[in-house]
Amino acid sequence: MFGFKRFKNENGFNAGTTTLIAAGTRVTGDISFTGNLEIEGEVIGNVTAEGNKSRIRVLESGSVNGNIEVATVIINGHVKGDLFASELVELAAKAVVEGNLNYNLIGIEKGAEVVGSFVYHSAESNITPFPADRNEVPTDRDEAV
Repeated sequence: MFGFKRFKNENGFNAGTTTLIAAGTRVTGDISFTGNLEIEGEVIGNVTAEGNKSRIRVLESGSVNGNIEVATVIINGHVKGDLFASELVELAAKAVVEGNLNYNLIGIEKGAEVVGSFVYHSAESNITPFPADRNEVPTDRDEAV
């Protein structure tokens, strides 16, 4: 009625399958998960997830010291490592990333910091490009001019 989107899972993430690493918690070692992962504490190790519906959120108090390879990556904390997102990278205003961002789609809020490179990876496609038009193919006459 008032434009609120209650209980709606628009992004298609697995509702009800969220793991939380709470503030004050330190996890040392690699993490592999499915669904959603929320980090308010500290992770020292790589974080990976399979599937295009997985999501990680590093909240303002959270930090990751390692690479993150998850379909959707949302950062508002500190990450020291490379990001690999097959779907989306979102950097909120307090995000600090020390590493390269490998992305398909990206959103960056004013105030986010990145020390690294941005590497765009287009989504795989099964579309075959059209052959060149006769008018587009250079001829011997074009080269002589």
